[in-house]
Amino acid sequence: MTADLLIAGAGGFARETVSAVRAINEAANHATDEVRPAFRLLGFLDDDPALHGTGRAGLTVLGGLSTVYDHPDAMVVVCVGNPRDYAARARVVNRLALPDHRYATIVHPSASVGTGCAVGPGSVLLAGAVLTAEVTVGAHVSVMPQAVLTHDDVVEDYATIASGVRLGGAAWLEPGVYLGAGALIREGVRIGAGSLIGMGAVVLRDVPPGEVWAGNPARRLRPADEKASVFAGMTVRSS
Repeated sequence: MTADLLIAGAGGFARETVSAVRAINEAANHATDEVRPAFRLLGFLDDDPALHGTGRAGLTVLGGLSTVYDHPDAMVVVCVGNPRDYAARARVVNRLALPDHRYATIVHPSASVGTGCAVGPGSVLLAGAVLTAEVTVGAHVSVMPQAVLTHDDVVEDYATIASGVRLGGAAWLEPGVYLGAGALIREGVRIGAGSLIGMGAVVLRDVPPGEVWAGNPARRLRPADEKASVFAGMTVRSS
């Protein structure tokens, strides 16, 4: 059954998610002549008034985030955030205060989700992402192209895994972790809530919450931006 879908945000990640949704729809249509698209894309939502009514990626920016309440039956995926403000997605979800069933889970057809894996509501897996076996991905997680999550990894809510990241087995990302492109995380390592790992970093030991680490081997550079403090009060799962 086709579901209406709103994209919260209108930046790069939002447009990448639209491409993934179109790939899902195309795959569904090719499965059988009777299969209908999985999603009907309604448009973007963004609080920048200069974008309202403009077109991006073949869709219209319908209005601000509050426009979501004009579409009570539509599903939503929140596609905001970047290394300079990777807490933005959590703030938007908290602000919208929608029930979990309103959030779509977007998995590109070329992503591989193995046996025993679970992906939470509002999460997005882009092209070529791999979850090998028994991987748990929470809600509102972004997994960028060609990232590899291996057996028994746990990725908690609001984490961002940039392209080319590799997680060794049983690695654990607490809420709101941001892993820069190409970062390598050793098996069994735990990254604390709200911490940011730089591009290409090689993380060989646990990282405390709320810190920025980079390098090979990775080392502490400084505290994380104060915006990341939103994750400090979140419930962290026990191992």
